[in-house]
Amino acid sequence: MTDVTYLTKEGYQKLLDELKQLKLVDRVEITKLIAEAREKGDLSENSEYDAARDAQGMLEMRISKLEEIIANSRILESSAPADDSKAYILSTVVTHNHTTNKKVEYILVSENEADHKSGKISVKSPIGRALLGKSAGDIIEVEVPAGIIKIEILEILRR
Repeated sequence: MTDVTYLTKEGYQKLLDELKQLKLVDRVEITKLIAEAREKGDLSENSEYDAARDAQGMLEMRISKLEEIIANSRILESSAPADDSKAYILSTVVTHNHTTNKKVEYILVSENEADHKSGKISVKSPIGRALLGKSAGDIIEVEVPAGIIKIEILEILRR
């Protein structure tokens, strides 16, 4: 049984675009590389052939993984659930990090859409997991690789 992956429309489309690129462009390029390497003769000592076959294996694994994610994904509408009293996936959570004394804003997303630079964190990350289901005013302690941090939830928004 595979896990359901929750995605935004944009995240879902991004995965579809990547899958299309891998199948229609990258797969063809690797097939050409393998054919060119075969033409060079003895395959037992042909490092170009070995490298192309390795690349093909990695490509096929990525294609398989994307197909699995897409098949088991559910597209989330940013308007649902309308309840902004608790943090859910696609919530924007404004926090105060007591450890660093900084105000930080997180958008809770699936692990496939996480992008720390834009403030999007995975609901499977330590901070994301700790924020899920919490309300404004809650103070939580989260164990991260750097140690334990104390975070206060200031506001929860749905955008």
